[in-house]
Amino acid sequence: MQAIAQELIDIGVEDVRVDEPLSHHTTWKVGGPADLFIYPRCKVELEKAMMVIREHRLPWRVIGRGSNLLVRDGGIRGTVIKLGAGLDHLQVNGQQVVAGGGYSFVKLSVMVAKHGLTGLEFAGGIPGTVGGAVFMNAGAHGSELSQVLESVEVLLEDGRWIRISAEEMAFRYRTSILQSEMRGVVTEATFNLHEGERKVVATKMAQFKDRRRLTQPLQFPCAGSVFRNPSGDHSGRLIEEAGLKGYRIGDAEVSEQHANFIINRGQATANDVLALIQHIIRTINEKYGVTLEPEVRVVGEG
Repeated sequence: MQAIAQELIDIGVEDVRVDEPLSHHTTWKVGGPADLFIYPRCKVELEKAMMVIREHRLPWRVIGRGSNLLVRDGGIRGTVIKLGAGLDHLQVNGQQVVAGGGYSFVKLSVMVAKHGLTGLEFAGGIPGTVGGAVFMNAGAHGSELSQVLESVEVLLEDGRWIRISAEEMAFRYRTSILQSEMRGVVTEATFNLHEGERKVVATKMAQFKDRRRLTQPLQFPCAGSVFRNPSGDHSGRLIEEAGLKGYRIGDAEVSEQHANFIINRGQATANDVLALIQHIIRTINEKYGVTLEPEVRVVGEG
């Protein structure tokens, strides 16, 4: 990988690392190393990186802020591309908002609120990037990204740049076409929002923020909600009713504050977190006949 890293640097991709610990790049603070870690700071660097990845037939995946992601302790073979600085532009044109794939989804909700726009208040508690939010059709408080998205710009694995409409994204609950039929990197998203009263929008966001502070263990490393909600119920309710709040494996613990959160008490490993996820799934299935599905994506090698 060192030779490929040097090849990338030689063609102008400046931030390239070998055996980079992914615990530095996930909100759970766990995860082994990536063989090759690329942090492109513009679309040109990203395009060059994808060209080299394609030429060497390297497996690859994209991360943003590493939320909603569990990287196994063995790390990730191949390449990890991180979107962030340099691909985090923002333009507000009336009710149309264009944000880079590396832009913070939380920050986006705050910035559009300052412009008196409504529609993204729900994003105030989703700790990922715009690209990640598009990939998983992020949502909260009964709203989701697909309701306000107009289109996305994507760099495909084969090097082509395309723009995809919201309708073509095949959004469903926490899924999109990018998780199945189409391999690409979301570099930009265009949203259609509505004019609103700034005070009303600010009040709504403040209410959501207060609710998160009271109900979510934000003082600990975590990855947001671990399980999808089963039809007609809530995973957190089932886990709490099963008496699993506070249940611990190693330094991974079911939060006492919100049962659908698993927190890292300090030295948790990915194996600890994964073992706890599996214990929860078994327990809920045995008690209620319900099979919980993880919302977090588990990647890498054990």
